Amino acid sequence: MKKDKSLIKNMISELAALDTKNMYLNDFYHTWKESDDEIDAVFKVAEILRGLRENNISTKVFDSGLAISIFRDNSTRTRFSFTSACNLLGLAVQDLDEKKSQIAHGETVRETANMISFMADVIGIRDDMYIGKGHTYQKTVASAVQEGYENGVLEQRPTLVNLQCDIDHPTQSMADMLHVINEFGGVENLKGKKIAMTWAYSPSYGKPLSVPQGIIGLFTRFGMDVVLAHPEGYDVMPEVEEVAAANAKKSGGSYKKVNSMEEAFKDADIVYPKSWAPFSIMEERTNLVEDGKFDKLDLLEKKCLDTNAKFKDWTCTEDLMKTTKDGKALYMHCLPADISGVSCKEGEVEASVFERYIVPLYKEASFKPYIIAAMIFLAKFENPSAKLDELMADATKRIK
Repeated sequence: MKKDKSLIKNMISELAALDTKNMYLNDFYHTWKESDDEIDAVFKVAEILRGLRENNISTKVFDSGLAISIFRDNSTRTRFSFTSACNLLGLAVQDLDEKKSQIAHGETVRETANMISFMADVIGIRDDMYIGKGHTYQKTVASAVQEGYENGVLEQRPTLVNLQCDIDHPTQSMADMLHVINEFGGVENLKGKKIAMTWAYSPSYGKPLSVPQGIIGLFTRFGMDVVLAHPEGYDVMPEVEEVAAANAKKSGGSYKKVNSMEEAFKDADIVYPKSWAPFSIMEERTNLVEDGKFDKLDLLEKKCLDTNAKFKDWTCTEDLMKTTKDGKALYMHCLPADISGVSCKEGEVEASVFERYIVPLYKEASFKPYIIAAMIFLAKFENPSAKLDELMADATKRIK
């Protein structure tokens, strides 16, 4: 529903009351490293930017500048969301293809980071496939551009946005949460709602852990009853589970882990069936790549797929959906889903369930560009509410 201008002005006033000073000129890595005010601010700015665009008001806050995207794993939604977010703010996007750069000839991360950042205002990085590597790589890039800025090599210090690492997928989990907030009519209506973050069967190998970790690391902050379900051996990182438990205790919600999809779905308000690789498999793959034992990766893949095949009954069916709250739980997925009989023979979700929720799934995905834009916006403006007031007052038309 289109937001009227009075509602947008109210949201800007609410934003002004939040403490966002630590976000200014800073990076965004994991949601649990941000304060409650900072998380709230990202949601508010995302909604405000969307509202301005809906009202044909330009949100270009940069006259020029560059955003660098580094995708070390395949991507459709996040890649286009990052480009859309940067364009929304007035930044041009340049993708760094490592195979076509001097990185292939041995150029260091430290050198590359500075060479691509001469006129860059933001760097978005997706590096999610190897345990202990993705977040480390992002921190290395951030450290390098900070050094370049401090030594006068760079005129500005680019903000780094985590577009997915081995630990968290903050742009996804926050887009998911903003979707939930809108579906349930506000944050105040989330307390006590049950979400089942469950593993689901996939005929593919090596899906990252960062989506389920992102969900349990964020949704536990809202007083919700968060249940993580997976077969034995498909554990996520224990340190993220500790974050989830601490969040739940603080918010008045709950967090628990079960080994039954049926138990997780029972009376759930929201279900999120999604495949991921066992933590031990991800560690093993990382070690093989690090040791240069690429010939053993095929054997590891077969081992993982054979293990997955033992749990083909872990799939989101119409019968399971009937066991949720009033049989009407909100079905969620980060996409693309493995749809039984459509994209694969057997997968994460029955075709009829997926088709029934296709519009809500598209809406869920639509929040991501605004979440990314909000993260960039809050890092670039010391007084974000004043800048948004300025955009409202100018009311420059986006479409002339």
